[in-house]
Parts: sequence; C-alpha cells; structure tokens
Amino acid sequence: MNNVQNENTAGGFGALRINAYIGSRGTPAVGARVTVSSENNTEISYNAITNESGQGGEIRLPTPPASYSDSADMPRPFNEYNVTAELSGETVLIENVQLYPNTTAIQNIIFSDRYEALSIPYPVLWGNYPEKIPESEIKRLPDPGGLVVLPKPVVPEFIVVHDGIPSDANADNYTVGYRDYIKNVASSEIYSSWPRETLKANIVAINSFTLNRVYTEWYRSKGYDFTITSSTAYDQSFSYGRNIYREISDIVDEVFDLYVSRTDVAQPLFTQYCDGIRVNRRGWLSQWGSKELGDRGLSALQILKNYYGYDITLRQAERVEGVPLSFQGVIQSGSVGDAVRTIQNQLNTISENYPRIPRLVEDGIFGPRTKNAVELFQQIFSLPVTGVVDFSTWYSVSNIYNAVRRASGI
Repeated sequence: MNNVQNENTAGGFGALRINAYIGSRGTPAVGARVTVSSENNTEISYNAITNESGQGGEIRLPTPPASYSDSADMPRPFNEYNVTAELSGETVLIENVQLYPNTTAIQNIIFSDRYEALSIPYPVLWGNYPEKIPESEIKRLPDPGGLVVLPKPVVPEFIVVHDGIPSDANADNYTVGYRDYIKNVASSEIYSSWPRETLKANIVAINSFTLNRVYTEWYRSKGYDFTITSSTAYDQSFSYGRNIYREISDIVDEVFDLYVSRTDVAQPLFTQYCDGIRVNRRGWLSQWGSKELGDRGLSALQILKNYYGYDITLRQAERVEGVPLSFQGVIQSGSVGDAVRTIQNQLNTISENYPRIPRLVEDGIFGPRTKNAVELFQQIFSLPVTGVVDFSTWYSVSNIYNAVRRASGI
C-alpha cells in the first residue's frame, strides 16, 4: 500500500450525492435523516432529510488536488467521509466514502439487514491486495452435463458474487444487478478522475473479464454456487455497498454489453489486467499505463489493442436478460410506436413508488409530457438529463421497472 499520505487533504473539490432506499432501489426511503462527517468524525459537513424520491441531496466537499491521481508516487488522491442515515429507528453507517476532485461520488444507502454498518476499503491502486493468478485468456467450455452452456454471450440480469476466495465456504454470497456489479468493480479498481477513454478501456476490460466467467460458467462448472469472487487473486475487487462514481456509471451504462474478442472465437476474452507498477505482465492491460495512453489522446479501443493485440475486436452481447423488450433505437420527441408505449408503461409503474414522475397516457406518442417524465427519471437515477431515451436510459428504465415490480410483489 502507498503510505505517502493517508489523511484528508485540501486543494480541490468533488461532489457527493446520497440516495436512500428500503430493501432495493424499487422503494425510496422517504424522510431519512442523512449526516455526512469528516474522516475522523470531528466535523459535521452536511445534514439533510431525503425527499419523496429518496434523494438526500448533493454536497460539494474538499478533496486533494487533481494532480494527486496523475501518478502512483503521489499522495492519496481521494478524501474519505462517513455517511450516516436514520429512518424509523434504524441507522445505517457507511465509513470511508471516497471522493476524488472534479468528480461526483454516488452513495446509495439501503435500509436492510445486511447493510447496517459498512467500511469501504481502499481502491486497489492504493490498497494492498493479492496479485492476480494468471489464467488462459480463452477457456475450454464445460461439459454440458446438467449445466446450461450459453450458445452466445448474454448479459445476465444478476450475478452472484462470492465475497472471498473460492474455497472459503464461510464467505457471504451477494446477488447483484449486473451493471451495478461492473460499476462497483470499476469504482474499486481505478480512479474516477482519470481520462474518459482510459475509464472506458478499463470498464470494457472489466466487462469482458466478467462475461468470460458468465459464458464459461467457470465456478459453477466446478461445483460452486456463485458466478465470480471478490478476490483480486482470482477475479476482480468488489466491495458490497461501496460508493460508485457518476463518471464511471455513465460509461458503464453505455458499454455494459460490449466485450473484447478475437477473430473466430465466440467467447469473451478473459481480459486480465494489473496496476503496471507493482505488477506488470505482457498481454495484460496496465491500469497506470492506460492512464498515460489516455492522457496522450488514445481512444479506448486503441488502448485495449495496445495491450491485448491489434487483432482484437469489440462485440455486442447477444441479448440482455431481464428486460421486457430489447433496445430498438433512440426514441425522443416526435417518436411514435410500440417502443414509446413500452417506456410510457414502465414509467407509469415506476411512478407508483417515485411520484415525482408524472403518470402518462400510454398512447405511443412521445410528446412533451413523456419527455418531462424521462427527464425526471434521468435526474432521479443519476443519468445525463437529456429527455431522450437512448441505450443507457432504455436499460435503466427497464432495470428500475423490474425493481419496483419486485418490491411490489408483482
């Protein structure tokens, strides 16, 4: 672990956004009292009451200077804050929420039995984590006997994360939404203040790594009851309940169905990576090296090819599970048809738990009222507010629609 500096410092500012839910994002926690304090709890920085959408507001807080995330030998590039939320006698404490300069951290608070007190560990680039055990980038598929071997890569609705090494039978298993998992890993592995194309390259690598585990049924074919582990020796860093970053979240929503592949190979490439400083392996993406390439203006695909070879390509998963209807193309003001009607129907269901979103006539016409409802949905769920249903908004609406239905027992 880098020990150059481990205390909060000043020099920049970032934003912290807090959302509170009961059980899942299907039900907002209304009227929860939220408090944000400094790393050592000596100073209260913020007090708020969550609104009807479970939002506790957004606060601007001091961070280190932006230059601290430029290289591995700089002081700690993030500050840490503690968040407490209270609702109906129940208290949730989340310690060490990490905030980088010029970025927005999103801390979702879930009132549930598994979520009463969390301490977020350092990100991999700053902490002391086990080195990844090398594996083949292309796996032999399991014998189909009794298991489902996917004909083509698909994005599952959920994956099961084992919070420890594979053989640790006492470790918890967490069932996590697929995109939520990718956002968590990316927020745990890299710095959100890095260049956008660097973030995108790393996120696509994380996604391909994960889809390889899904496609090959790597752990289930060995008799385990989970999809992937949180151990960096075997898989990727995952910290249940940690804060994510708006900059990372937006990119994940754009590319969560993309993976790296080689010509004439169906399975997603097992895109291993390392920090590039403490560990550096040929054929693996270097996280710090990708940062340098992003600074030089290379695109995400160019960065990926630099490490995995110039014969790679990016492919789109065959389908996304758990959605009523796959994305058919952008819909916006003036659009008409079944895709508009689908969005109107899903927003109406969501509005039952999120009343700021107005009820819509399900007429298949994308008029001003539908545009306004889309904008409010995007604002509530931390998406770019455009009033346009693009790829990321389409799947975000489907995701929350499913969460509301499950919360209502439908």
